[in-house]
Amino acid sequence: MEEKLKLIWENFEKRVSDIQNVKDLNDLKSDILGKKSELNALLKAIGQASKEDRPKFGQMINEQRQKIQKKIADVQNELETRALNKKLKEETIDITLPGHKVNLGHSHVLSQTLSDVENIFISMGFQVVNGPEIETDYYNFEALNIPKDHPARDTQDTFYINDNLLLRTQTSPMQIHVMENQKPPIRIIAPGRVYRSDTVDATHSPIFHQVEGLVIDKNITMGNLKWTLQEFAKKLYGENTKIRLRPHHFQFTEPSCEIDVTCFKCQGKGCPMCKDEGFIEILGAGMVHPNVLRNCNIDPEVYSGFAFGLGLERLAMFKFNIDDMRLFYKNDTRFLSQF
Repeated sequence: MEEKLKLIWENFEKRVSDIQNVKDLNDLKSDILGKKSELNALLKAIGQASKEDRPKFGQMINEQRQKIQKKIADVQNELETRALNKKLKEETIDITLPGHKVNLGHSHVLSQTLSDVENIFISMGFQVVNGPEIETDYYNFEALNIPKDHPARDTQDTFYINDNLLLRTQTSPMQIHVMENQKPPIRIIAPGRVYRSDTVDATHSPIFHQVEGLVIDKNITMGNLKWTLQEFAKKLYGENTKIRLRPHHFQFTEPSCEIDVTCFKCQGKGCPMCKDEGFIEILGAGMVHPNVLRNCNIDPEVYSGFAFGLGLERLAMFKFNIDDMRLFYKNDTRFLSQF
């Protein structure tokens, strides 16, 4: 038995010294320790030995097996370490080389403008609210004092889904939603996308953005409207900016006006951009019509208020001196990266 174990060990040592990779080592392990190995055959032959020799032979075989297993584990660790070092050497990264430039994105110019508008009104105590882009006929027209025969209902101006549903033409329906669910005092702005059947050109688009404003409380006057919009214009365009109110007509406000601001290009001196007037129109406004208040169960004898609506694209075009609103939607990074 001792002689056979000695031969098995010598054969193992000879073969293991020539091992170059883990696969060959596993093959050797199977030959030396597997079911068909000589070592396993000796283990089966113990039963033929005398009772006195069986414990001795069993101990010898187990010691040989453990010795072989330890040697295989040591060789395997050595092979794996050698392979890892080789891989690290071959895949070394030179950290001193310059990296690839990563182009970071930033907020779209319209998002920047909207953020400025929201921050200005929030600083004046306004709340930002949002609502559905698909509206009913009632909220988009009737509740805003626009009857069935009003020109704004012409199907050439509005995208109708059916007789009762449409894509909102303005963010003004949020006035009604808020007044129906909130008692005065109310002070909100409602930004969002609106839709009109316009031909695409430098100043028109079937999809654009509006910001609606609404204030409802006791003793609200045109003076409050003028002060609010004067402060807004100063914070958006600079402290020297002035506003001008011109009479106008909107179905849901009475009286109504259009708001002009000092021309950004000539600072009010007169130029082709402002048609030598020194002012440029930026939004429409007025005192909330009593019928609109009644439609929301608010007593116009107790409460009054003002509303205004501005086009976000128009504000951005004036602020950044952009002459074509289509540039906002073309995703041209040469244009967008300027802001």
